[in-house]
Amino acid sequence: MLCREVMKSEVETFRETDSVLAVALRMREVNIGFVPICDADGHPLGALTDRDIALRVCGEDRRASETRTGAVMTREIITCRESDPIEAAEELMARYRKSRMMIVDEDGRLVGVISLSDVVEEEDDRRAAETMRQISEREIHP
Repeated sequence: MLCREVMKSEVETFRETDSVLAVALRMREVNIGFVPICDADGHPLGALTDRDIALRVCGEDRRASETRTGAVMTREIITCRESDPIEAAEELMARYRKSRMMIVDEDGRLVGVISLSDVVEEEDDRRAAETMRQISEREIHP
């Protein structure tokens, strides 16, 4: 199975210059905790998560309306190509302890996102449990 067959292709994206407040309001509206931040051509630059907002905006007493996503987003992202097998995404998620990853086309433009739950739905129970264990270790041993 390929990443394109598992990924969610309808993905909200924002720019580095958008305010954290604007992004957070949209995240609340559509009930998501992760949004890709892309350049004008659709290449991923990072991601803004609900955790980024809690730690880097609220935790540092910044004004969300005046803070740009580029100042607080997570820049360490992992990607797979849409033509890669889902096992490649699973292995990268486990290795880098990430519960979400961005899927790009051959030109490096964002075309979708795969989450841990997407991977788990496609795996057998043993492999799913092992992937979940490896990813969750980041919470125990950051």
